[in-house]
Amino acid sequence: MRIFENEIRGKTVMSAEGLYLGILRNSLVDERTGALLNILVEPSEDIDPRLYHMDEMGHLVFPFESIQSVKDVIIVGK
Repeated sequence: MRIFENEIRGKTVMSAEGLYLGILRNSLVDERTGALLNILVEPSEDIDPRLYHMDEMGHLVFPFESIQSVKDVIIVGK
């Protein structure tokens, strides 16, 4: 099943442990291959962003491979 990036933008992102991480705002794609590299998540005010990798804009950065499930919410693991 294919899922397009614009279909998941704005979805809630949660950890595999059930922690609300934030909202998916964008993704990073390899220009040459078109492969999805990372997702960028606007962090929830309830988490300590210092515990996560962040970009210069303040988004949490998760590797695409960390996505475990995409349904009503996006689940990311370690």
